[in-house]
Amino acid sequence: MRPPCALLALPILLLLGASAIAHEVRPAYLDIRETAHDTFAVLWKVPAQGRMRLALDAHLPKQCIERATPMRWFEGSAYLERWTVDCAGGLRNGTIVIDGLKATLTEALVRIEYENGDTEVGRLMPEAPSFTAAGAQTRLEVARTYFLLGIEHILLGFDHLIFVLALMLLIHDRWMLFNTITAFTVAHSITLAGASLGYFSLPQKPVEATIALSIAFVASELLKARPNEARLSETYPWVVAFAFGLLHGFGFSGALKEIGLPQSDVPLSLLTFNLGVEAGQIIFVAAALAVAWAGRAVVGYHAAFARRAIAYGIGTSAMLWFIPRIASLAA
Repeated sequence: MRPPCALLALPILLLLGASAIAHEVRPAYLDIRETAHDTFAVLWKVPAQGRMRLALDAHLPKQCIERATPMRWFEGSAYLERWTVDCAGGLRNGTIVIDGLKATLTEALVRIEYENGDTEVGRLMPEAPSFTAAGAQTRLEVARTYFLLGIEHILLGFDHLIFVLALMLLIHDRWMLFNTITAFTVAHSITLAGASLGYFSLPQKPVEATIALSIAFVASELLKARPNEARLSETYPWVVAFAFGLLHGFGFSGALKEIGLPQSDVPLSLLTFNLGVEAGQIIFVAAALAVAWAGRAVVGYHAAFARRAIAYGIGTSAMLWFIPRIASLAA
């Protein structure tokens, strides 16, 4: 018995709805560095689209006085401001507020580096748009911030999640699924680390467009699958996962650079961000398996029909991502 149309339409509608916001939820970034006693260089980075930016403004503690008018410019997909302030008594116990954050779905990362080498990092959310500087943080507290950023990035990176979902639908053996997800993890960890450390790089816009094509490819393989005719992607899915995982790693790297990867904290922030990505991926895989089990138990759906329906949704979403991404190359 085939499931009700509404049940099959739900994942497809979710995929199509997600297509409009894949990789659009990007955090703002406020970098504050003490260059001399109680003098701080400030960099404020806000997500932008063309000449339109999010209406976010960073407000430092009241004792901080600007030395000159901030420099302002657009660069890539961001709006930036740079200025210098004198803060009598320093920043300790001072409150930093991101005005406008409550009206958005994004967040802001604040990083402060003091003259003595101490650092602290804070995540400001729409429900908590202020941050009180403590003067220093433990490495564990900094690691926790980047770990949570990694989890959030993968769970909001719908294109990466849909690629993983397509791989799960392509594979029928649990051990092969484990090997395939591991291959994807190893591959994107390699390029994430290499690109973030500056060993190699690719332009971000072509990478994002090709990621969309990788999803369309796997969706196409799902639709071409036949019961007694194993394709290469079904026999060796880990090869497909590894090859495209290298590409997806460049996407993760671009996101980490957009967030603001502090060069002095590279090993710690890179490791914990990647661990967060993997934790988020595990959460997604577990949730998808739970939904599949519940669907079989409650509805008793026709697996092959459901797989094809979802594959069409995945392929449509991939092309809805690809078209504007390829168009942006000419912008």
